[in-house]
Formats: sequence, C-alpha cells, structure tokens
Amino acid sequence: MLITGGGGFLGSHLVERVRREGIEPFVARRRDYDLTKAGDVERLFETAQPDVVIHLAAEVGGIGANRANPGRYWYANLMMGAQVLEQSRVTGVGKVVLLGTICSYPKLAPIPFRETDLWDGYPEETNAPYGVAKKALLVGAQGYREQYGLDSIYLLPVNLYGPRDNFDLETSHVIPALIRKMVEAQDRGEPEIVLWGDGSPTREFLYVEDAVEGIWLATNRYVDPEPVNLGTGDEISIRELAELIAELTGFAGEIVWDTSKPNGQPRRKLDVSRAEERFGFRAATPFREGLERTIAWYREAAVTPTAR
Repeated sequence: MLITGGGGFLGSHLVERVRREGIEPFVARRRDYDLTKAGDVERLFETAQPDVVIHLAAEVGGIGANRANPGRYWYANLMMGAQVLEQSRVTGVGKVVLLGTICSYPKLAPIPFRETDLWDGYPEETNAPYGVAKKALLVGAQGYREQYGLDSIYLLPVNLYGPRDNFDLETSHVIPALIRKMVEAQDRGEPEIVLWGDGSPTREFLYVEDAVEGIWLATNRYVDPEPVNLGTGDEISIRELAELIAELTGFAGEIVWDTSKPNGQPRRKLDVSRAEERFGFRAATPFREGLERTIAWYREAAVTPTAR
C-alpha cells in the first residue's frame, strides 16, 4: 500500500490506522518525491510497487493562501493527481483512492450538498482553481475506470481538524487559525483578535480520526465510480465557531470582524447519506469533544517550533 502525503496532517493519522491493521504502508513524503514531476512519480512507483494507492498529497490552505496561490494550487493538485492515476494504470495497481474537496462544489449549491450537484455551477471564486483541479481528478478517475478498468474511487471530505493540524497562520484553515490566535492573544493579554469577513458563512467540520475511518472503510468496501461525501451533515456559522473556540480556550477578549475581507462560500453542509449507505461510514466524534482534543494538543505542542 502506498500513501501519498503520508507525512502530513491527515496522512499521519491514516498511516497509524493502517498500521493497526498489521499493514506497513509505503509513505511518500514531499522531501523525497515531487509528485508534480513524472520522473519522481515513476521512481516512487518503482520503489513502492503498490497494490493499493491512497492519494492524499495536496497543496492547500485557507482563503488567504488560495488567493495568494491560485496558479500553484491549480497546477500542483492537478498534476499530482494525474501523475498518480497514470502510474497506477501503467503499473497495474489494484485500487486507487483519490481525495477531492468540498471546495469543488458550486458556490451556490443547494443545501445540503449532494454528490449529484457537483457539476451544477462554478466553485466559490477564492478557491476555484484548487476546487476545479481536484474535480478534474474525478473525471480522470472515471475515465481510467471506463477505458482501462482501473478501480479508482473518489471521496469528498469537508474541512478537517484535529491534533497535528497545520497551525501556520499564513496557510492554515479556520479552526487551527482561530485556536492559535486565541491562545496567543490570551497568553499575551491582548484585548482583541481580528477575523476575516462578517462571521455569517457556515461550515461543516470532520474530526481527522473520523475522516481516516471513512477513508479506510471506502478503501475496503467501496467499488463504484460515483463520488462520495465524507462529513457529519452538521453546519455551524463562523461567528458561532469563534465564540465556541473562545469559550474552550478561555479567551475573554473582543472578536472584531474585518468586513473588508472575503467571507468565502456562503454555506457548506453535506448530504452524507451515500457514505453510510455504500460503505457504512458515520462520523462518531462530537464537535465540542474534537475541538477540546485539538486545543489540548496545540497547547502541549506549541512550545516546539514544529507546532507552528
């Protein structure tokens, strides 16, 4: 088994899950293989000789990072996925698991997002290059299945969070960014923090260990070409999220909303029925509990440079 991006946030948790099954996966890390380069991908497959590939490697970030890197995020994510699919075909891999993104859904998709709505509009502009690149891999997976018989499946996870997340304020997603901002403001005695937008958009979040379980179940049980959402089916506004994280971190200062900054997609909430029907996945971690674990991990790890 080959796991690309296995040294990252999601990947490191998946590697642990696979090892509990008695399987030692080959972990492809960015420092060893540049998956945008055909030569590196060929070398990886020659070395790993996988029967199953789970492709997690991606270049991704929050709204700010997407606005700063639209070309890079489009190119890197498209090329990595295409190279992995092609080498899987060439080397006769038995199964490929590709991870898409909720950012691929149309900006104004009906709530809840159903997999059948994926092509009914253009993604939200701030992360469209990333979302379009990832959605193209679904087309590739279905095309390779039809022409070459490659067993490839495609999963659409919502925003993930949990221990070992990326807490870099330049590239992180909203939960780790809020946790870091509030913990640091509290430690410094600062009276306020400033957040982007007006707090009205809603988001859905999936605890990383739940995401791993969904991926593992799909890898072993799902064989169909249709994409599948991975999430909880619950949404929360960014304003409510900020207030909850303030409570859990003990931050008592003022939350100031910078409405000159973009909100991003207005709402995100998934229909998660297909995952339960097709391979028995249902998220198990209560949101508050997942946040408490994440905050505890960050407080313990923040004393080391790698946590930031």
